[in-house]
Amino acid sequence: MRSLSGIAGVLLALVASTSLVHAQGTPDSAVTGTKQFEMKELTNGFEGPWEITWGPDDWLWLTERVGGKITRVNPADGTKQVAIDIEEVSAPGGQDGLLGMALDPGLLKDTGNDYVYAAYTYVDKELPKHEWVKDPFSPYANLFAKIVRLSYDKASGTLSDPQVIIAGMPGQNDHNSGRLKFGPDGKLYYTIGDGGKGQLGNWCIPIEAQRLPTADELAAKNWIAYQGKSLRLNLDGSIPEDNPEIDGVKSHVFTYGHRNMQGIDFGPDGTLYASEQGPKTDDEVNVLVGGDNYGWPHVVGFKDDKAYQMARWDLATTPCAQLTFSDITIDPSVPVEDETSWPGQQHDPVATLFTVPSDWDFTDPACGGIDFICWPTVATSSMQAYFPAAGEGIPGWENSLLVTTLKRGSIYRVPLGPDGKTAAGPIERYFQSENRLRDMALSPDMKTMYIATDVSGLVGTMDGGAGTELKNPGAILVYTYTGEGDGTAAATNTEAAPAAEAATMAAAGEPATFTAEQAARGKTAYDANCVSCHGPDLVSANYGPPLAGAYFEGKWVGKTVGALYTHTHDRMPPSRPGELGDETYADLVAYILSVNGLPAGDTELPTDLAKLEAMIIAK
Repeated sequence: MRSLSGIAGVLLALVASTSLVHAQGTPDSAVTGTKQFEMKELTNGFEGPWEITWGPDDWLWLTERVGGKITRVNPADGTKQVAIDIEEVSAPGGQDGLLGMALDPGLLKDTGNDYVYAAYTYVDKELPKHEWVKDPFSPYANLFAKIVRLSYDKASGTLSDPQVIIAGMPGQNDHNSGRLKFGPDGKLYYTIGDGGKGQLGNWCIPIEAQRLPTADELAAKNWIAYQGKSLRLNLDGSIPEDNPEIDGVKSHVFTYGHRNMQGIDFGPDGTLYASEQGPKTDDEVNVLVGGDNYGWPHVVGFKDDKAYQMARWDLATTPCAQLTFSDITIDPSVPVEDETSWPGQQHDPVATLFTVPSDWDFTDPACGGIDFICWPTVATSSMQAYFPAAGEGIPGWENSLLVTTLKRGSIYRVPLGPDGKTAAGPIERYFQSENRLRDMALSPDMKTMYIATDVSGLVGTMDGGAGTELKNPGAILVYTYTGEGDGTAAATNTEAAPAAEAATMAAAGEPATFTAEQAARGKTAYDANCVSCHGPDLVSANYGPPLAGAYFEGKWVGKTVGALYTHTHDRMPPSRPGELGDETYADLVAYILSVNGLPAGDTELPTDLAKLEAMIIAK
């Protein structure tokens, strides 16, 4: 029903261009994609997968953030081979360790360039401690980031001989970003986040995303200003001659004003796309243009003053030690700034996921006290440009961007216009699951997606809440396109009860009974209370799980009607469960059953729980 109240109807579709601010959508405008996929788990047991890519050897290459390993995986059977274990990798927290990886375009092509580039955090006690880390014994006091070049030996399938490309970049306890890509221009592109400053435990540390390096810092190879930026580097780590000159200084900085940019990819024409995590709203899909400012922390999404003000906790008139940080309520002693008050110029996003009005309720208790899971952000984690050749790939997906997300285990497809730089239709959503999808690789025919999942973390649950029990932790999931369908997520097919088990359970109880009139009343109640989250057809769910199709069959067929009734009665609407009245909940269950193909009869579904427990949902 109204899963996670208004907050978690967050799965909106957004049609936005770089110039039309009014093109933003609302949380109830999401559409569930209509393509059908088969899903399987290829293999698991990885220590924090971060980057996954298809290699020229037709194996999957994967970085393990916590394990510090680069592992090759056979996509045919899941066989693993560790190519290297980088002992220098340090991963004391949840967003550091071995991160991005880029395969040299000449790898295994007899060019002499059998190289793999990797980015990771490490400890260097010879460098000055970070001034923002007040505890000198903190593992982050001397945590830095580097990029190395590794040599690949085809005969042994191993990597060795690390050569430092750049070192001494800030390593941080949050928002390291860390995506690494080889550009069509032969340069390396790297994202580095703002360190999570200005929020949570870092709330009194100023955000440096707008700070640019000085000539003196560059001369000293002091990369302290490389926070909230994208970087562009020569393969030896030097600054490209054609890098943008920003405020009179040419550095590795390609773009700036970023928060946590965990996804970048190039289109076939060289356009660089990026996905970026917002605070409570406005995860962004961007086109990166050298020298441009992307607004953070003054602006998130568009400069529209919707549901965001920059709060300078570091400039509060009350000492930080006397304040308690809150994402919701800003202390009166903290200076704030509206987005439209900032005089700077920013490069607008292509689209946001997602933008809501300023009066949006961010504090609904339905999420079990874990508010951020319910906010209108989906935690974008990677970006894949999808531009198959004519007649190849998934029909209808041409000229698209595919974005994986962490909070609700989904993939979003952002269709693009002919120019490749504007959104051209509603965003589609696929594969809601109780997983945190970290990164994606495509098969050469672009019809199969290989998804790496986090090993742990908070996630939105299928029944409308928050939890820590992931369905496929530390795994590679395979989604293979099979044709057109009803839009139900392939991942839910893995939960379907075996037919024999469902038949056995059905034989143990009475079939469910309800009348057509009761189902009609249920539809009226559904439209009034449930449609905004579960969708008008019970399949195109905005946040709550689908109530029809494969998900319903997997979760409820073979179960008692009493279980469905209790689930509905005691959880929905989440902000006021049970409020609709027993008869209305029975009507709603009757409507759900009717949409799923159960025939109406002459007897209404009762409200007596004992009688409901004696009835079985069978098809």
